[in-house]
Amino acid sequence: MTQSPAIPLPPPKERRRLREAASLTRAQLASRVGVTSETVRAWETGRSTPRGRKGEKYAKLLVALDDEAGMTPLQDGAADSDDPEPAPGAAPSHRAARARPKTAATDRKRPAAKDRGRGPVTVPDRSRTPAPHGHRVILTERPRTKPPYRPEDAIAALTPDQAFDALYAFCAPALVRQAYLLTGRREVARESVERAFQIAWQRWPEVARDRDPAGWVRAMAYECALSPWHRFRPRYRHPEPPPPDAFDRALMDTLLKLPPSYRRTLVLHDGVGLGLPETAAETEASTRAAVNRLAHAREAVAERLPELADPETLHWRLVELASTERLRAAKPLVVRKGGERRARFWTRAAIAFTVVLIGTTALTVRTAPTRYEPPVPAGETVQGVPPPVAPGPLSESERDLRAKLRKEEQKGPDRLLPQPR
Repeated sequence: MTQSPAIPLPPPKERRRLREAASLTRAQLASRVGVTSETVRAWETGRSTPRGRKGEKYAKLLVALDDEAGMTPLQDGAADSDDPEPAPGAAPSHRAARARPKTAATDRKRPAAKDRGRGPVTVPDRSRTPAPHGHRVILTERPRTKPPYRPEDAIAALTPDQAFDALYAFCAPALVRQAYLLTGRREVARESVERAFQIAWQRWPEVARDRDPAGWVRAMAYECALSPWHRFRPRYRHPEPPPPDAFDRALMDTLLKLPPSYRRTLVLHDGVGLGLPETAAETEASTRAAVNRLAHAREAVAERLPELADPETLHWRLVELASTERLRAAKPLVVRKGGERRARFWTRAAIAFTVVLIGTTALTVRTAPTRYEPPVPAGETVQGVPPPVAPGPLSESERDLRAKLRKEEQKGPDRLLPQPR
């Protein structure tokens, strides 16, 4: 079991403030720590806690960002105030305990880990560079009359269409690549993500109030991508062209040979970067089951591709495999309109079915008998006398004879009647 970092971490809200104060995006911070941007987002929202070596590295980076900004992270609900000078002999404050002299070794920027093909990443000096448009800078002194900025205010100011478009633009491209790793089919991946967002738009009041809207849509997209009904589609019977690289083809074949639950757990943990509790919750399994699925999936991949025995190497290979394909999601407006059309179609179909059912019921009630008519019972033998047997059907000759008798009855002689005297 990994241990939490020894360096104390600030609250989740302060982690985001420190990153934005340094004018860093989640992707830039993730490249410096060696994790994915989804992991950084989970750390900043409080859905997961940094642990292990990555957590220590993340904590040290936050301390470095705090020292560069020259401020102390604030606890949730604490007001900004000046630090009074400590009295002689008093214990050093939190700011003084964390402050340390900067040397040439600490000022030297190190290249980001696992940053392939991009060269060393350096962080410019933020002391003299103004913050770009769209980033907020946290100052030590804040005006007392102006309330602090809260992200909930910006979210509440958005209309439902704008909020949905922002969520789609943020999550859809990554979800299409993840669905491609689950299915190995480009069209199915795009359709699954679009279908998930259409369902989210139909249930938008529920999704908007969810604690993690991106996780809600991701779970729905995975369910649509791994649906067993795809095998009955005519398009599913024809395989799509595999990746051009031989190693990527071998990795994709290995992924598709895994059971769907193992494949989903591997993509969530090693591809997306979720922790084991979050992976178990999203796959609707216990943590022990998620650990077993992840271990078996890694063993199956390492058995065929020994180069991917290291989980970190496997993570970057999954990222590269999903990034080699040009998978583009549709526009948010197209997805919203498609969801609305689908909702109208099914609503009208339900109304038409209800009308047909009501009409059939009314016709049955109209034509049904109003009283019960018992069937005629079969004859019984009374005192040895058999029941009368009705004549059976006439043969063809008997029917001809009957017709002949009926015709000649009218042409016969007149009947003689006795006359009274």
